[in-house]
Amino acid sequence: MPTTLVIALLELAAGFILLIWAADRLVTGASALARNLGVSPLVVGLTIVGFGTSAPEMLVSAMASVRGNPALAIGNAVGSNIANVGLILGLTAMIYPLKVERITMKREFPVLGVIMLLTLVLMWNLELSRTDGVILAVGLLILVGGMVALGLARGESDPLAASLTNEVPDNMSTRTGVIWTLVGLVLLPLSAHILVSGAVTLAMVVGVSEAVVGLTIVALGTSLPELAAAATSALRKEDDLAIGNILGSNMFNLLGVLGIAALVHPLFIEPILLQRDVTIMFVMTFLLFALLWRRRGPGLISRPAAATLFVGFISYQTVLIHHSLSA
Repeated sequence: MPTTLVIALLELAAGFILLIWAADRLVTGASALARNLGVSPLVVGLTIVGFGTSAPEMLVSAMASVRGNPALAIGNAVGSNIANVGLILGLTAMIYPLKVERITMKREFPVLGVIMLLTLVLMWNLELSRTDGVILAVGLLILVGGMVALGLARGESDPLAASLTNEVPDNMSTRTGVIWTLVGLVLLPLSAHILVSGAVTLAMVVGVSEAVVGLTIVALGTSLPELAAAATSALRKEDDLAIGNILGSNMFNLLGVLGIAALVHPLFIEPILLQRDVTIMFVMTFLLFALLWRRRGPGLISRPAAATLFVGFISYQTVLIHHSLSA
């Protein structure tokens, strides 16, 4: 195996491990610190914890944008959304079928649909300018503000808000919270830099585009926090938290990940990303809604439905890799 390839794989592995650990430490420390300073656990859960699982994607895409690798930044965001639905919900619900309250379906899915359409409109000219980045960032602020306002209004009667509140640590000292917050803030950009460096090198060595690396390896790696969160929520039988985290992460990926990356540096979009991968993202999301929908009562991701999502994801990845290697 060529030395350059070994170095690239080692950088990817080290970057993933450090990135996920640093994101977890940052969220835990910042959550505890905010709670100790008197911020409502509900607000902390809906903001810091909500951002937590998308932190790896945000940092990686921002770093890719800084380094002048827009295809990697966009591929990471879009690929993570596809992986969240097909791989993570597919695997989780095959192990434990997920029941989804109607309020979650009536609220989260329409919001995600609007965000996806907004992103598509902004990407249609094959560029995300800084102005587009501002629009997406403002959308993110509106989303978070709306989540907090709705959560405070509904309180513990909202299943997702209540579940997120339970994720906030209540026994960590302020000093420890400060330490872990600083550790996360320092290590997150460093680990993102290592990961992006490995991904770019891998693309060069293997002979595939940076977009493909972003849509496959990088997207899968940065989605690991969502997989861990979904699996843990399913084992605890917190079904709404499992799917709420995924839908929320997909919203944050489009508004936050792409928005921040475009603010750092305008992103030029390869036509194939829009024609193939963004289309697949829409298809997987609509398929999830169709499989969940019930005329009455809560929605359900049954094992057959989960298997359909998982097979769809594996088929997409197979076609993507085959085409990239044969091109």
